[in-house]
Amino acid sequence: MQVSNNRKQPLSRRTMLRGIGAAVALPWLEAMATPSPMISNVASAATNRIADGPPVRMGFLYVPNGMHMPDWKPRGPSETQFELPKILQPLGAYRKQMNVITGLALSGADPHGDGGGDHARSVAAFLTGAHPHKTHGSEIRNGISVDQVAAQRIGHLTRLKSLELGTEDSASGGDCDTGYSCLYTSNISWRTATSPLGKEVDPAAVFERMFGAGNSGGAKAMAAREKRRKSVLDFVLSDAKQLSGDLGVNDRRKFDEYLYAVRDIERRLQASDKLGKREEGVADYPRPVGVPENYGEHVRLLLDMMALAFQTDSTRVCSFMFANAGSNRSYRNLSISEGHHNISHHGNAYDKQQKISRINQYHASLTAHLIERLASIREGDGTLLDNCMIVYGSGISDGNRHSHSDLPIALFGGGGGSIKTGRHIRVRSGTPLTNLYRSMLVRIGAPVENFSDSNGVIKELAS
Repeated sequence: MQVSNNRKQPLSRRTMLRGIGAAVALPWLEAMATPSPMISNVASAATNRIADGPPVRMGFLYVPNGMHMPDWKPRGPSETQFELPKILQPLGAYRKQMNVITGLALSGADPHGDGGGDHARSVAAFLTGAHPHKTHGSEIRNGISVDQVAAQRIGHLTRLKSLELGTEDSASGGDCDTGYSCLYTSNISWRTATSPLGKEVDPAAVFERMFGAGNSGGAKAMAAREKRRKSVLDFVLSDAKQLSGDLGVNDRRKFDEYLYAVRDIERRLQASDKLGKREEGVADYPRPVGVPENYGEHVRLLLDMMALAFQTDSTRVCSFMFANAGSNRSYRNLSISEGHHNISHHGNAYDKQQKISRINQYHASLTAHLIERLASIREGDGTLLDNCMIVYGSGISDGNRHSHSDLPIALFGGGGGSIKTGRHIRVRSGTPLTNLYRSMLVRIGAPVENFSDSNGVIKELAS
């Protein structure tokens, strides 16, 4: 890395701190900005931000098995005066940075004569809007997903075109839902109609992908780093000191906060890399994979990876699955021993409905971890959250009925100042979910005239 003491030239966004076997991308800093003219329309403003200001990012968080809708939908006299529903209360601190959107539908997840398989279709269609071809063989056919539309258009601007994350592995085949391939149930990101993108579930692998230097230094350097158990930052300290001394006060503070965050994640990864002592005098046993035993910590680590990826502009596009379609995970931390999918078919039983609501609240609380992190990072005149668009929701509304209309969808972040937040936006019933995606593509700098079954954009986002 070469750092100039002359700030007449902006610092390159591709500047990397480099050491033996390590490369650390930088967060967006004021030193990277260049003067820009006033631009009025959304599409041009998005293009301008890519060139000059903090970039806009998009993320998608998917929860399986739908929601307990009576505890999801806001109630109130107007779009700004409403009571935050029970499920979303863990996100109450970020009410002003959130829009709850009701009325959206996912036609691609409907049967259209194909019978059962709503869980598989809900995942396959969630980001594509497409109706997947029913097969558990090799005749896979779906559609390109919105995240990959963006990745293909703007992915060349970042180290990684996109990140696909989740807590459960993507399948390579098999029958997972009444004749639908497991490829449909375990992937929401599709590069083409026949090519899903598998998820990374190991936080350590994601960390290495983001901060490793590829072949730089070779395998011996990587092995040496593991042996010494040093932090990635220890290998780039010289570059870090040189850069920090050349930054302004605000940038130096942001830079220090960022390095602390990287160090903290490394510490947590190392802590989760051991099963722990079983009894006094017995050595720790390394985990065969780097996935934490605790589900909540697993989710938080992966969401922290998403935040770091956005903060460093390593990628502007990320998707995350809390679990695969039809997940029957039990939540014993909530004193719920039954499987999630089983109790989602509650048959109107009050006890099961309350358990589903508690699971939904728990997922919302984990989402709050990501939103809190994004909101805590200063960027330009605002926060990283101000420059994000984070979709949280499901392709199923009522899990008991497998319905795909009036979906539970929340959108966090200001889209680079182009989205008015803090509202309950009621769109016309049956509005395609893909209309929201078209609206997001405009703001990230990848506008399209059509996407899947979209018939317009959601103009209310900016009103």
